[in-house]
Amino acid sequence: MSGDGGPTPEPLRGPSFGSYAADDVGWLLTDLSGVVLEAPTAEREEAVQNGGAHYAESLPVEYRPDAAYLDLYRHALATAAPRVAHAVGSVAEQVLARRGPDVVLASLARAGTPVAILLRRWAAVMHGLDLPHYAVSIVRGRGIDRLALAHLAAHHDPARVQFVDGWTGKGVIAGELAAALRSYRVDTAVRFDPELAVLADPGRCVTLFGTREDWLVPSACLNSTVSGLVSRTVLNARLIGPGRYHGAKFYSDLAADDVSTAFVDTITERFPDVADRVRSEPNRPRPAPDDAGLNAVQQIVRVYDIGDVNLVKPGVGETIRVLLRRVPWKVLTRAGAPAADLAPVRMLAARRGVPVEEVEDLPYTCVGLIHPRFSRGATGADGRAVGR
Repeated sequence: MSGDGGPTPEPLRGPSFGSYAADDVGWLLTDLSGVVLEAPTAEREEAVQNGGAHYAESLPVEYRPDAAYLDLYRHALATAAPRVAHAVGSVAEQVLARRGPDVVLASLARAGTPVAILLRRWAAVMHGLDLPHYAVSIVRGRGIDRLALAHLAAHHDPARVQFVDGWTGKGVIAGELAAALRSYRVDTAVRFDPELAVLADPGRCVTLFGTREDWLVPSACLNSTVSGLVSRTVLNARLIGPGRYHGAKFYSDLAADDVSTAFVDTITERFPDVADRVRSEPNRPRPAPDDAGLNAVQQIVRVYDIGDVNLVKPGVGETIRVLLRRVPWKVLTRAGAPAADLAPVRMLAARRGVPVEEVEDLPYTCVGLIHPRFSRGATGADGRAVGR
């Protein structure tokens, strides 16, 4: 049921929305494909930092990778596939042990969606299970889509719902999810478990994870073309009224560049190689969150006089997002960090003229810093970053 007791819209499914198979995911989203929402990066950054707009009210222009960057992505995928497959298996087994075989996956669109599809694949290949999977929107500062929660509660046992994301940074989304679900429980008496499952937890803020190392999840290299051709989610009051889920666009015109299914297939093919290792892992409680990631970010804010933790994006995946979608100021890398994990970061930083600074004892492989004093003058006419 919806928040007011009425029916909720049916989920969108491929091929009419998104390039994943219909059974892979039901998108609890409103289709905004016909709406022009993209804005130049400089204009979006200025509006967000000046308080004139929220980042979720518009979309960045989709990055169209060239042949060299796609080659780098393919190499990263081939190199990382075994460890990603192992992390998938590890998280999947933890989720099944915690929720049971009738678990319902709810991915945080869109970074969590390929990961949840992989968890679904593991459950099918290794256990013969057919897990329901929905993608839902969560927006920093505005919470999770309550209408999507109402749909989940109307069709499934909320105690069986497992929220899934790709990785953690400093723990903001994990905290946002927990706060939103507490508020929803107060208002509706419906309880969802806020514990988030991720492949990588370098932020050290969840207990369901495949690794706490900060390594490259290859899907972070691309945007919609590795996420079912679906945009990041949109929450714009002009477009999303009562009875409508948060929105997103389906970029069907990018079909020729789509590697979404190929990414999932490549990882799935490695499941047999890691199955014995996953089975041999002891089923014991994982280390508790200790907020080490957030503490490190707060230290960076002080050292670099940034003034806002939201301008510090820790971890390989978040750093790539900064370089693809925001106005970057600089990138910090840990001394001695694996070159393979940093390859896409270095390529994108070089192309945008962003300085890369090596730092001793950085708890992440790298950290992306958004320009802290942004105005249109913070980038040159060619769009390259300049100093403060």
